[in-house]
Amino acid sequence: MPLKTSLPPSSHACATIPEAAVATPGAPEDARMKSVRAWLDGMPGGFALDASTLHPASSDASFRRYFRVAEVRAPGRTFIVMDAPPPQEDVRPFVHAAGLFRAAGVSTPDILAQDPMHGFLLLTDLGDTTYLGALEQARAAGDAAACDRLMRDALQALVRLQGAVGASLPSYDEPRLRAELDLFPTWYVQRHLGAVLSTSEQVALAKVSDALLANILAQPAVPVHRDYHTRNLMVLPGGQSNPGVLDFQDAVFGAVTYDLVSLLRDAYIDWSEEQQLDWAIRYWEQARVAGIPVRPDFAEFYLDFEWMGLQRQLKVLGIFARLFHRDGKGQYLRELPRVLGYARAVAGRYSVFTPLLRLFDRLQGVAPTAAYTF
Repeated sequence: MPLKTSLPPSSHACATIPEAAVATPGAPEDARMKSVRAWLDGMPGGFALDASTLHPASSDASFRRYFRVAEVRAPGRTFIVMDAPPPQEDVRPFVHAAGLFRAAGVSTPDILAQDPMHGFLLLTDLGDTTYLGALEQARAAGDAAACDRLMRDALQALVRLQGAVGASLPSYDEPRLRAELDLFPTWYVQRHLGAVLSTSEQVALAKVSDALLANILAQPAVPVHRDYHTRNLMVLPGGQSNPGVLDFQDAVFGAVTYDLVSLLRDAYIDWSEEQQLDWAIRYWEQARVAGIPVRPDFAEFYLDFEWMGLQRQLKVLGIFARLFHRDGKGQYLRELPRVLGYARAVAGRYSVFTPLLRLFDRLQGVAPTAAYTF
């Protein structure tokens, strides 16, 4: 039974910190860790948790930290503790989205106890086998059937997620989308590449952004996870319904193609365009049966998918550059070529994005090539 705690008014502001700030075994405890231990030691509701077993479970690109802790009476049973320090973080959006998605049949962690005032949650443990790890292992073994099985499960779960009641989620509106696009020139072009955009390039990039936003804002709207990719999907043990879904605290109500793009054009693993198309068609067919408001013509839906993807890819280029330059997280740089490849492919297929393709060519020092456009 979740603990009932009043929810104080506060804003949700996501910020990033260096990896070194995540607690490691043997490192001196910070004040937050002492508070986590005190919360666990005094936890009501029948839990008997061994705070001495606390160890890092994962980290992400924010102030949030995750720890695994064992139960005293059953040492093999573990739970996850989320530490989300206010005022930088707010656990309430996570709690709210978890309820919406679980009610729709999505496998999210159960929230067993919560202290929103201090930023603590106790969650069921969905294990430590990510989709990314399982897919990489299956692909290395040449097991295409296993990859297909996992991805089809993820597509089915996405359809369920999009069927959740989403009116209470924040709107994925023009200001949010435009602010994300602005990350590309600010952090990737200027800060990471050290390039300066000419006046004509700035005007051309603004027109590209306007075209993208006009399309995206005209797409049917559904609940959007916002990071529905293989590092946030878990392979569940014991025959449970895959995947387990994590990291949905930034969920919004927006374009129906966003999460599908996140999954099929993942920043951390890539698939052939033929395979992407196959899975996109399978999703589209399932979504139509489930009453998800996708375009009735697949060609129109796939155009929406591509244009939504370009917005996301430009955003991710900026975010990964920011994670390196501002937050010291260099591991994201190795994913930049994959994300840039996605963006170049779309920019080369539609004449409205030709100025963006020319900008990519200049920034990368490559000669322009002819391409088919639509």
